[in-house]
Amino acid sequence: MHLFQIRRWILESPPIEWAVLQFRELLIGALRQGPVPRHVAFVMDGNRRFAKSHRMETVEGHNLGFEALAKVLEVCYKSGVKVVTVYAFSIENFKRSKYEVDGLMDMAKVKLAQMLQHGDLLDRYGVSIRVSGQKDLIKPDLLADIDRATTSTSRNGDAILNVCFPYTSHEEITTAIRNTVLDYSKPLPIHQRPFSESHIKHTIRSRHLSAAASRIRDRSRSPSPGAASDVGDSTSSSTTLNAESPSPDSVLAAKVDDISDDEFRNKYPDPESITSEILNDHMYTAGLPPLDLLIRTSGVERLSDFMLWQCHEKTDIVFLKCLWPEFDLWSFLPVLVEWQWRRKKDEERERVARPTARTAVKAKST
Repeated sequence: MHLFQIRRWILESPPIEWAVLQFRELLIGALRQGPVPRHVAFVMDGNRRFAKSHRMETVEGHNLGFEALAKVLEVCYKSGVKVVTVYAFSIENFKRSKYEVDGLMDMAKVKLAQMLQHGDLLDRYGVSIRVSGQKDLIKPDLLADIDRATTSTSRNGDAILNVCFPYTSHEEITTAIRNTVLDYSKPLPIHQRPFSESHIKHTIRSRHLSAAASRIRDRSRSPSPGAASDVGDSTSSSTTLNAESPSPDSVLAAKVDDISDDEFRNKYPDPESITSEILNDHMYTAGLPPLDLLIRTSGVERLSDFMLWQCHEKTDIVFLKCLWPEFDLWSFLPVLVEWQWRRKKDEERERVARPTARTAVKAKST
């Protein structure tokens, strides 16, 4: 019998399980006394390697990975974490064998059904499910189950499980930019009142310009009878006048062009107003709190095209050597404690920096 199976058998024995449960509740209660990350993300890596090292089917490794996720989710929500984002399936994973991809899709269907039928975890902590990714790559039957899961949990408002499936950051950012361009290509809504002062001025100006334009067109079409005979006598003077001063037609055309340009500029949103906040509103994580903590298992130290936009200067990124099916409270607890310690240090530095900044401002003003 393998060491992992012996350890699992011991921990699942009733007396040990009860003692571990009580100790876990004590630790989680202690964690809640300090700052808790609002948004935690997991790269659940190592399921295949775990299955290979334990001589089991790859799909069974993924199955054990889902069981580990259920336990970690309970720890997160019980500790006070509001949003958990998991990298469930990358778009790049479609390059794997058809057998493994189909197995993952079938397992996703089964696990979604189980979560909805026996949704104690979701109901207990008021968790709503969100699925982020390129959903047009998902099979219709699985997509229907996903829509059913998101709809049935949409009323839960205490916490969120954000499942990235199928997902890559490049695809997310590309989609966000594309949607932003589409929004900025739509005309702005007109909120003018029919009898407002600006509307009346604009209407009068338009009528005067159109009347002047029609008068100039009528003159150009019907020249006066004496115009031909006077051409020879006044060639030099008219030529000089025309060369130095623009014709009424060109002046009117310039005015109309200016008004048209102004109207065009006022009709569409200004691209210069696009900010990172606007792009953030078009991401899959729109409306979610900033990412506080990102954890990747299996010892691989890269993000693998996950949450590239959401990682910011205060995001703690932690790489652990354990494989995802082995990840549990005892792996997670040191990470949370270290995160709390760093946050307390940051708060102390900010507290010390505030009086120093105020003193500098007062000295400068005097």
